[in-house]
Amino acid sequence: MGSISQLNMVNEESAAELFRAQAQLLNQILNFINFGCLKCATQLGIHEIIHSHGKPMTLSQLIAALQIHDSKAPFVFRLMRVLVSCGFFHVQNLGESDGEEAYTLTSTSKLLLKNNPLSLAPFLSLILHPTVIQPWQCLSTWFQNDDPTPFETAYGKPFWECVGHNSELNNSFNAAMQSDSQLITTELIEKCEGVFEGLESLVDVGGGTGAVAKATADAFPDMECTVFDLPHVVGDLEASKNLKYVGGNMFETIPSADAVLLKCTLHDWNDEESVKIL
Repeated sequence: MGSISQLNMVNEESAAELFRAQAQLLNQILNFINFGCLKCATQLGIHEIIHSHGKPMTLSQLIAALQIHDSKAPFVFRLMRVLVSCGFFHVQNLGESDGEEAYTLTSTSKLLLKNNPLSLAPFLSLILHPTVIQPWQCLSTWFQNDDPTPFETAYGKPFWECVGHNSELNNSFNAAMQSDSQLITTELIEKCEGVFEGLESLVDVGGGTGAVAKATADAFPDMECTVFDLPHVVGDLEASKNLKYVGGNMFETIPSADAVLLKCTLHDWNDEESVKIL
């Protein structure tokens, strides 16, 4: 009764604001559900199954195609309802007598298809990796100590050291960085071609497995392109034509070139360390 009396004491405008605030808070608190459902959908391959179906796929057809326990079939609808609300799938009524709805891909879910040249599936796999998720559980602890990053609070060593000693995580990271580079590289070469005019050499610092440098080297065959990254990243990669790989530490020295390319690199370090790279 006390709670009801308190609610009656606020005017209508204040009550509306309280409900909006509550909705916003609950949305943030429960946002992990969206994350969990997306991870589940990708692991089950739902987007690949719908894509392979070639036309809108009904719930019953999807359930039949999924490799899940029979007892979990009734819960697929709930999973799809969350994913539709998040914009990962469209739902449409086929207009048939049973009124069953069917699912199609959206532009977002198409970016997770393995055969899509611009697929971000490897990037998603990295972000969903338990090793990458765990440091976020340590964020408040990190604010109370002098560790450089939450990753070091979680594991006692920097991310790059961990990657260097974990081949599975290293491969996942390299694949993620390559997938993240596809669209950017296409736009860079097609719409910013003038940036490369007059350059005889270019070094891609922190270039990973060389997705950006490869595309640049192909587009400008007279320019010598160098991929510069940690030795364990480029050690087994082979040079070709006007593309080569060099291992080293960018805080110590970088290969000489007419231009230096830094893509999503400086954000990992503070201003003082970033100046050292430049």
